[in-house]
Amino acid sequence: MKLIISIVQDEDASRLVNQLMKNGYGVTKLATTGGFLRAGNTTLLIGVDDEKLHAVMEIIEHVCKSRKQMTTAPSNLGSMGGMPGAAASYPVEVTVGGATVFVLSVDQFVKL
Repeated sequence: MKLIISIVQDEDASRLVNQLMKNGYGVTKLATTGGFLRAGNTTLLIGVDDEKLHAVMEIIEHVCKSRKQMTTAPSNLGSMGGMPGAAASYPVEVTVGGATVFVLSVDQFVKL
């Protein structure tokens, strides 16, 4: 048995949970926060038999596509010749979406 830990962007989470449940996979959903953009994301815990791992991975890959997004990044103008201590923001294109997936072997599963 495998435990799949999949961290996905909030924007993709509902579609992914729906698609997994539609295909008969149980999912536990945890609300989490990402480090880089400080954006909300969702961590999904999915327990599957070994032979179903590939099918779940395909669903995750299909639903959670990477895409480009504009966000603002702070800039310290003091180091660029502006007023000392002044700060501004400038647009930056970043890649979001996709999924970070961990697959762990499970020695024992007990449902009480």
